[in-house]
Amino acid sequence: MKDSKVLNYIKNVLNNMPTDWLSITTHRLDIYNEKLAKVEFLDQFNALFKDNNSETSALKALPTAYDYIRLGHPLSCVLEWGISQIYNLNSENVISFGSKTMPVLAILRQNLLEQKNTQICYSGQLPACLDFKTLKAIYGYNFELKNVENIDSISKFNGSTIYISEHDKIGEIHLNSNIDFFISLHHHLGSILVITNKENTNYISNIQHVRRRETISITPENAQIALKALVENSSIEKNSTNLPNKKAVLNSINKITNTTTKPLVASSGLSIQYAILMGLIHDAVTNNPNKAIKIVVPPNCYGGTNDQARRVAACLNNVDIVDLPVDGDNNMVQSINSVLTEIAKQDAIPLIIAEIPTNPRVEVPGLLQLKDVLSQERKTINGKIAVDPVFILDQTFCPNVHFLGEDDILSNIRTISFSSGSKFPSGGKCTAGYCVGNNKTIDLIEKIETHLMLCDNEATNLQYEILAEQMPSMTKRISAAYKNTRAFVTFINEVLPDAKINFVSEELAAQGFTPSVFSLDLPTKGNTDHERETYKRALNLKLINLMITEIPNQSKFCVSYGQLNGCYWTIPATSTQGTTKEGDKDYIVRASLSPNLDLDLHKKVFVDFVNSI
Repeated sequence: MKDSKVLNYIKNVLNNMPTDWLSITTHRLDIYNEKLAKVEFLDQFNALFKDNNSETSALKALPTAYDYIRLGHPLSCVLEWGISQIYNLNSENVISFGSKTMPVLAILRQNLLEQKNTQICYSGQLPACLDFKTLKAIYGYNFELKNVENIDSISKFNGSTIYISEHDKIGEIHLNSNIDFFISLHHHLGSILVITNKENTNYISNIQHVRRRETISITPENAQIALKALVENSSIEKNSTNLPNKKAVLNSINKITNTTTKPLVASSGLSIQYAILMGLIHDAVTNNPNKAIKIVVPPNCYGGTNDQARRVAACLNNVDIVDLPVDGDNNMVQSINSVLTEIAKQDAIPLIIAEIPTNPRVEVPGLLQLKDVLSQERKTINGKIAVDPVFILDQTFCPNVHFLGEDDILSNIRTISFSSGSKFPSGGKCTAGYCVGNNKTIDLIEKIETHLMLCDNEATNLQYEILAEQMPSMTKRISAAYKNTRAFVTFINEVLPDAKINFVSEELAAQGFTPSVFSLDLPTKGNTDHERETYKRALNLKLINLMITEIPNQSKFCVSYGQLNGCYWTIPATSTQGTTKEGDKDYIVRASLSPNLDLDLHKKVFVDFVNSI
């Protein structure tokens, strides 16, 4: 099983790897080709292996494997590559998860859509969190469950066969012609899925997409532990199930959000969002079993939010998506009113997801009007009182604004707030995300927690540790970053008055909405719409490339926000809106500033840009 050349090379890589393989959550888009995610990195990594080159400088020069570590990162790729080399498999056939249960859900999802039979075989104990009853009743997944003596006792099956086994060592893969998917569970590290049958390569992209949207890759820290265990052929020590920093994090969330209810902390923002959606669907099915469920979502919001909601709806016959136009010429309050009125007529259950401020246009609705429209009693077409909405509020841009407390604006509306922890809560040091509800949602939070645990998507010990360190300073960092952003926006208005800037007004800032992100619609020229759009898109890249070239230690072309240092640039249409419908994408520049950067230098380079156009 062991390949000494591969293992020795991995050992050298671990000794020489760049420090940012462990320490950053977002990677550079200028050296990233999304269509070749993982592939381009491993092609060049494999070339280094053949040359036996594990120098730090060579490793540092490798292209970005994934733009965001939730999706994967250098160490997860090396782990998957190492196992594939040992067993003579394609590296694409090995996928590592931070969750022990999500690889199972990924396969079940595809087989549900393809109406294909599944048998889940296991020996020994399964994770207690793997609630098969709920997977059938709420997720709609169909499967047979079989406890077998060992892998060799599994017979051929008309459909997909999954074999699950817990292992103390990394890379203990047992290949069997009757097995389609081998899942090895590794205590607190997560799991490794191996697609053993060549006929199942069509599953790879869909399984990767589950890892992208509903959970996370094995974390860098845990991938490093796994790789060390692999090269040393040693057992993984079982960590205590205690999370010593959890209480401090929950207290910080309550303090920051002005709440007293139980917060939940997940491995990423999308992990908590998935738990929210499935928990609310569980509640709706339990309490209103015959009613349709409508997930109301802005079509141009963060692509992960948009895509995940549609993926959930695609699996459940009683769940549909309703678009909620919120930006530009559309008014969020008016749109919500129209949508809720129509859903009430249908006697359906509305679950509304909205960002405040919106992304990328950084707009805030009238909050009193929002409160009124959400709390309005509506009637079905038969004159009965309709089910009131649950408002799912993405507060990532302004996690410090109070919406949920006893005297806050949304205190009497069933509201659950969530935030991506890779932004201000951790200062960009980890991907964990969290949610908390007001006093109207205590029963809903219980259901959400059920699904967070079923998916094994709770934050890791290290993520809790990082949040415990960073969250106490969060409000101060938000204030300092806003001041830098306001100063930069004011400067851009002065030197390039023809540009359209989307940022909060001074009045909104006085109300507490102090984001440190703005979007920039650069002036353009041309005789036709096509010429003007083409010119503007080229100008967007020209600005970003100038910034990252002239200020390489501070300006970065990546998807980021709320980090501790520097300035981050992206084009939403090609990054955060990756899976959004083309007509709803925003080909503008989005910039976010941190509390700590050389603002004068950024101003100087921006003037150079203005003088060049």
